[in-house]
Amino acid sequence: MELILPLIQEVGFPIAVTFYLLYRIETKLDSVIQTIQNLPDKMKE
Repeated sequence: MELILPLIQEVGFPIAVTFYLLYRIETKLDSVIQTIQNLPDKMKE
């Protein structure tokens, strides 16, 4: 237990930051995908 706790403290923060950044990137990618899908309709106008 004494070895596991410091490992979680050291690795836990980078993992949390990584998940946060992946979530932000995912929302931006959803926006880009939606824009690309709407592009043919905009070009027809």
